[in-house]
Amino acid sequence: MVEHFAVNGGARLSGSVDVVGAKNSVLKLMAAALLAEGRTTLENCPEILDVPLMADVLRSLGCTVAIEGSTVHIDVPADPGAEADYRSVSKLRASVCVLGPLVARCRRAVVPLPGGDAIGSRPLDMHQNGLRKLGATTDIVHGSVTATAGDLHGAQIWLDFPSVGATENILMAAVLAEGTTVIDNAAREPEIVDLCVMLQQMGAKLEGVGSSTLTVHGVAGLQPTTHRVIGDRIVGATWAFAAAMTRGEVTVRGVDPHHIDLVLDKLRSAGAEIATAEQEFSVAMPGRPEAVDFVTLPYPGFATDLQPMAIALSAVAEGTSMITENVFEARFRFVDEMVRLGADARTDGHHAVVRGRPELSSAPVWASDIRAGAGLVLAGLCARGTTEVWDVAHIDRGYPRFVENLSALGADIRRVAGEPER
Repeated sequence: MVEHFAVNGGARLSGSVDVVGAKNSVLKLMAAALLAEGRTTLENCPEILDVPLMADVLRSLGCTVAIEGSTVHIDVPADPGAEADYRSVSKLRASVCVLGPLVARCRRAVVPLPGGDAIGSRPLDMHQNGLRKLGATTDIVHGSVTATAGDLHGAQIWLDFPSVGATENILMAAVLAEGTTVIDNAAREPEIVDLCVMLQQMGAKLEGVGSSTLTVHGVAGLQPTTHRVIGDRIVGATWAFAAAMTRGEVTVRGVDPHHIDLVLDKLRSAGAEIATAEQEFSVAMPGRPEAVDFVTLPYPGFATDLQPMAIALSAVAEGTSMITENVFEARFRFVDEMVRLGADARTDGHHAVVRGRPELSSAPVWASDIRAGAGLVLAGLCARGTTEVWDVAHIDRGYPRFVENLSALGADIRRVAGEPER
């Protein structure tokens, strides 16, 4: 069924919203379950489309997966399959994170090149180079990443860029390698820390968790565990931007505010009043936001996933903002849709310049990825008339109960079935 969101602008958001587990964590934790025979249980999982998609990937490897609301049970056989199903893998990028666990458990892996969001290339060179240093032979054959290994051994690995995916795959392979592996320039995202915590619960021996140097002392085997997924900082930050853009007042619960320190600091600079507590924060914007600049960088820098929200805020701010994208080269395609809503925005290479306007104007727009879709909805909240946001399946992949949560905060938004008139 083709659906879109109809957003009527002008509402001031107020109230509280609960955030559940992080999309960017739960999918990797599901893959990590492959490292141990038996039942691993994940709690506080988001009820989004990507979770059953990853469940299908695991089922194609011989696992039994049961999803019960926010709890996922994964039963891993003694001898999981090593070849992931193309139809399952092609639907989401995160599925490539089964590569490391399969090499560790099976000493062999065949993982079709993944699909997912259209935000630019995500080369797997660093994934492969890391696995090769651990003793695996890897290549891309007939559209799949293939890897084979006899014995995996510890190694000194330097990443040219702190890639989240490469860090995760190398880490999950190294936990069952013989000897010690040191990953330098490792990604430091909270989701990496969450994965490390779960691996330690399973029996992995790790040092430097949360730093740019991860040391992994390989062990002979791991045990299944029960783990609670951390709150989704990107969803939490999205609600923070929504409050600021609509000059509202919103309390967000279920997210560690320290995971979005930079976001909250930027919103303070824009004029918002911020209060934080354990696992919650609130954002109140008494007037029109002021323009601030944003530069996307690996954590603890400003997350590329929040770049669309930064542009949306800038489009209604007082003054001119510059947004610099340093992670995904195609993410600025979102700007074209913002221009359809009346935004005064121009792009040049890695930079976008946005001159804020007091109000945007409604139009039909199309989401190219999860975060672009959320950013367009936020812009629609500040537009005169009814904005139609299409391709909302993207948004459903990353934001559980998106329409319901916005409606509870006072937004005039509804899900509508029917074909677009282009």
